Amino acid sequence: MPNILFLSDNELFSADLEEQIVQNLPEDYKIYKEDDNNTVFDIALLDGREYLFPFREKHPKVPALILEPTDSEEYTEDNLDMCIFKPIILSSILNQIQSSINVFENSSDGFLRFGNYELHPSSKEILNLKTKEVDKLTEREVSIIQYLYKAQNKTVSKNELLQNVWEYNTEVSTHTIETHIYRLRKKVEKDNDKMPLILAEDGGYKLAW
Repeated sequence: MPNILFLSDNELFSADLEEQIVQNLPEDYKIYKEDDNNTVFDIALLDGREYLFPFREKHPKVPALILEPTDSEEYTEDNLDMCIFKPIILSSILNQIQSSINVFENSSDGFLRFGNYELHPSSKEILNLKTKEVDKLTEREVSIIQYLYKAQNKTVSKNELLQNVWEYNTEVSTHTIETHIYRLRKKVEKDNDKMPLILAEDGGYKLAW
């Protein structure tokens, strides 16, 4: 479930655009109205260039779509920042959100680093930062780690994983989740207690930070 940061002083505009995003994008996107310093964002929508500098200080590698009036001065885009002029064409901004997230996740900057590990989603590989050993992962294993990463230090319940990683597949039970995570831990941790990947706590799971 991708996380979007949407910063705007215009409550009516932001509420309308947020509703359109939720209704029209094919997967569940969670939209945040404040940068709480603890959330891992996949992309930012910035309603005005004034938001860019403070955002970029905190998130130097997260792509941003900057919404600007049509009479704004010339703006030079780079690999992370793209300017979209108002009035906004809904299909264009929805496509750009999806495209930017896809490019970011498949770029060298799209890796996730936590604890003793570094996950590279595009190549489906996880690197042990201490031993330099690389393990290949399945797409499902990558999705599990990505979801736990976005939860940061919060314990994620088995039902939450069932809903968001398996999308409530009727053929999947919490036992299936337990089996997947057990095999993932065995593959990566290799029975090394000093190299934990995932911790089981309070009936759920979280990454070992």
